[in-house]
Amino acid sequence: MRLIPVSSLRAGMKLGKKIYNEDGIILLSENAELSDAIIRRLRSHGLEFIYIEDSRTDDVVIPEMIAEETQRRALSEIRTHFRKWAGPAVKGVAYPYLGKAFSGIVESIIGDLSGRDDAMIMLMSMNSMDHYLYRHSLNVCVYTLLLGQLHGYSKEELTTLGLGALLHDIGKTKLSLEVLNKPSRLTDEEYNLIKQHPELGFKILKSEPGIPLVSAHCAYQHHEKIDGTGYPRGIKGDEIHEFARWIAITDAYDAMTTHRVYRKAMLPHQAIEVLYAGCGEWYEKSKLELFRDRVAIYPLGMTVKLNTGETGVVVKIHGHTPQRPIVRVLADAGGQDLKSPYEIDLSVQLSIVVTELDGMDGEQV
Repeated sequence: MRLIPVSSLRAGMKLGKKIYNEDGIILLSENAELSDAIIRRLRSHGLEFIYIEDSRTDDVVIPEMIAEETQRRALSEIRTHFRKWAGPAVKGVAYPYLGKAFSGIVESIIGDLSGRDDAMIMLMSMNSMDHYLYRHSLNVCVYTLLLGQLHGYSKEELTTLGLGALLHDIGKTKLSLEVLNKPSRLTDEEYNLIKQHPELGFKILKSEPGIPLVSAHCAYQHHEKIDGTGYPRGIKGDEIHEFARWIAITDAYDAMTTHRVYRKAMLPHQAIEVLYAGCGEWYEKSKLELFRDRVAIYPLGMTVKLNTGETGVVVKIHGHTPQRPIVRVLADAGGQDLKSPYEIDLSVQLSIVVTELDGMDGEQV
């Protein structure tokens, strides 16, 4: 299958992966033929890239970071409980079931990731129309737990880290949807309201049975910066808990690579560049390096153009050099489709580099 921009979809193409709606229900199944009406609906929901079938790349399998059933159950739990939290805080109301519910999600994710030392951070929002907060919370949890596993944390530490990552934005359930989903620039007053969500999250979590206090501090500290320029308290360096320093990276990355009402999603290599602009000042260098080495910056199935002028599709990503994938060349420098596509391993052919990606800046390569 191939990954193409929704702007490049044409009637008659067939879907390569299921697409889910906001309630986790399958909207379109694999092999579904796209019509003009379906394409318009996909565009209206903000999806920017989807997988389609292509006989030239029918052997390209897109691995999931966690099992489909784990994703489905996790998003269902997140939707249910986040909706219960939504709205003004009620003094004295506790949610004793939360620790058990969310610990079960985290344990399932840890189980899916266990032993996968070669696992790569793949984009997880390509085929979902889910509410941003719900999907973002799951994505950040999965990305963070993979890094925590590679770092060598114990099972208990991973559970605490995973809960902190899953619930890092819970404070946003207490904010106005009008402000959270505003498509235009926020006023200073609105931005200051948004900046309250870490403290609101901490207040929600700090006394909840089954939620470790460290997990609550992850919600409190995930927008703090190493140099002290973050919020809400402006703490710096080791004053920020180590777990929150991991979540700061994965939170920013997922926010940048997910479509929002006010901007388009970045592709992984762009988001990595933005993160590195804050290396050592906003984000811890060693953590950022581990993250960088685990991100599939050119998604499997993405159409790319090489400095040779040829066009191809990313068909394999090397765990040791994710920046140098294997590309199946489909068209020559003149744009003519090849009768016999062939593959170039960029980790071997070092003089060949990716120069463009399909769908960047509105262009199709």
